[in-house]
Formats: sequence, C-alpha cells, structure tokens
Amino acid sequence: MKKNSITAFNSGEYVVYPTHGVGKVTNIAKQTIAGSELELLVVNFDKDKMTLRVPVAKLDKVGIRKISDETTMKEALSILKGKPRVKKVMWSRRAQEYENKINSGNPIAVAEVIRDLHRSENLAEQSYSERQIYEHALERLASEVAVFDNSSVEDANKKLLDIVSSRNL
Repeated sequence: MKKNSITAFNSGEYVVYPTHGVGKVTNIAKQTIAGSELELLVVNFDKDKMTLRVPVAKLDKVGIRKISDETTMKEALSILKGKPRVKKVMWSRRAQEYENKINSGNPIAVAEVIRDLHRSENLAEQSYSERQIYEHALERLASEVAVFDNSSVEDANKKLLDIVSSRNL
C-alpha cells in the first residue's frame, strides 16, 4: 500500500465512488475495528443520505477517484454528440452492459450509456427499464459535471440534455 494515497484526498473534497457516484470527503479518521487500528476515508453522499467509511488500504481496490480532469470531461461530453450505437443483442444483455458501464465510475462509459439510450421527443417510447438505466446514467454524469463546473446538478443535467438533444437536429 502506497502511503501517499491518504494525502491524495483531503477533507471537503469531492470524490467519485464507482458504484455510488459523487460524494464529499468529510474526514480522514482512525478507528479501531476488531482490535486493529484502521485509517478510514469517510465519504458522505448527501443525496442518498449515506456515509461510507473506506479503509485507506482499500482505496485503490474500490476505485475511489478524484473528479475527472478537463480532458476526460471534454471527451465524455463529446461522446454525447455522437450517433447512438445500439447492438442487436437481447435487452437483458445490453442492460447488464449498461449497468456495468455506469458502475465503472468512468464518465466516458456513462456518457456512452446516455448517448445510446437517449430518445428525442419524436422517437418511440422507452421501456421502463430502459428509462431507469438512462436516468441513472444521466444522474451519475450530471453530479460529476456539476462538481466539475461548480454548478447545480439541475444546471448540469440541462447542459447534458442540451448536448445530447443537439445531435438530433
């Protein structure tokens, strides 16, 4: 375990936990659990009213990362402008792939899900499960874009929808 990973995150900083999205580091604490003293990164997810305590030794394994840099964010936003790529495989298999992309925590993969599942007003309706996955991906990317742009999640959501809608013109 690299000792410098604890200094990689500071209290008050936003981080991305792959399976939960954007959270705020509230503390870096030492706690004794089962007779062992562990150093824990305490991450709070306001939207879900959840607090996670992740052992510093496991940070790399769980995939906690800082908010994306400008290059990654630009690439993710440019993917939204692309043509949807929908494979001709069963929905259950595609749904699993989409969920895996969302839970990867990679903004580029999440943008691909949004691009592929976005429907303009004049196209056919989405199924309930398609809509759920689409909204989950949109919420996940919007929360990271909001922190990146220092804006509200609503503004970030509108920005993403504007970008993905513009490709249909």
